[in-house]
Amino acid sequence: MNIGITVYPTYGGSGIVGSELGRDLAERGHNVHFISSVLPTRLTELNDRIHFHEVEMMSYALFEHQPYDLALATKMATVARAEKLDLLHVHYAIPHSISAILARESIKQKRYVPVITTLHGTDITLVGADRSYLPITRYGLQQSDGVTAVSKFLKQATIETFDFDEIEVIPNFICEKHYKRLEGSPLRAELAPNGERLLVHVSNFRHVKRPVDCVEILANVRAEGQNARLVMVGDGPELSAVRYRGEQLGMNGNILYVGKQANIADYMGVADLFLLPSELESFGLAALEAQACELPVIATRIGGIPEVVTDGETGYLSDVADVEKMSRDTLALLKDEDLRRGFGEKGRELAVQRYSTSRIIPQYISFYEKVVNRSNAASA
Repeated sequence: MNIGITVYPTYGGSGIVGSELGRDLAERGHNVHFISSVLPTRLTELNDRIHFHEVEMMSYALFEHQPYDLALATKMATVARAEKLDLLHVHYAIPHSISAILARESIKQKRYVPVITTLHGTDITLVGADRSYLPITRYGLQQSDGVTAVSKFLKQATIETFDFDEIEVIPNFICEKHYKRLEGSPLRAELAPNGERLLVHVSNFRHVKRPVDCVEILANVRAEGQNARLVMVGDGPELSAVRYRGEQLGMNGNILYVGKQANIADYMGVADLFLLPSELESFGLAALEAQACELPVIATRIGGIPEVVTDGETGYLSDVADVEKMSRDTLALLKDEDLRRGFGEKGRELAVQRYSTSRIIPQYISFYEKVVNRSNAASA
């Protein structure tokens, strides 16, 4: 198949999933065309089956803000016709599904290109639920030829918010060869030169991720005599608050701020525990990636996380903002190496069993075929 994929190219779950989905589809013999403003973060190389089409913005004095959604729709229509795309798969409802639907309608007399929208979370739970965006988001869902969601939680949230239930749940996934434990890596010695235990947090450092809680957990753990360091991977608006709290607690000497990293598996693969104290996660992709690297996960019992992390087997779940319990759970795992390793091994086992590319990618391909066949039948 010839497949068009659009993602937000920045550091975030939807961009990661869309990029890795396209890469895996190409390895299976499909032609993938990424249509975006810049090359997605995880897309490190192009080849005969992976193509990139840049959305170019028009500069015109009349426009106070450049109309990206219209530029995207124009580029989608152009690529769909020129490359004879079989479908457009967009990640995130706003504005991508609307742009794709506009592109589809603008060329349908020449070629009908079905639109599949994948919901990742904040497009429904935050942006889409804003009253000003609700009608247009509902329209995008209703007019898509197929809709998927990355978790059962997100499907239910979509039903409740938009009264729309024609949704197939296809969860996020990991490449088991890429996400794995890295024994003997020199990065471990670099991050923990004195044999410190490594806690790691990966996010886009928005308030919803509660990264400051990670600093509180580190301070509590060290207060109990554990020689631990915290590795903060990523960047975002809350980073200054994290640094400030670290300074207040005297922890910045034990916190490593490594910024955005193209290969976060390197950091997860050498750490000891993963911290995810978010107040909202529609799936928890970072938790899944951590488990694949045999990291027990300390997280909150919200959204889709309980679908990924098994409480008491692959990690511990707590209420949002319950830093004291998360600190106790972290200490329990750091003090009992057999328990920590057992959680890590079980996490790896379940991650591969439930969420490996070999299990999830065929679900996408099957869904593609169903939508395309249904559209062809309707056209006939």
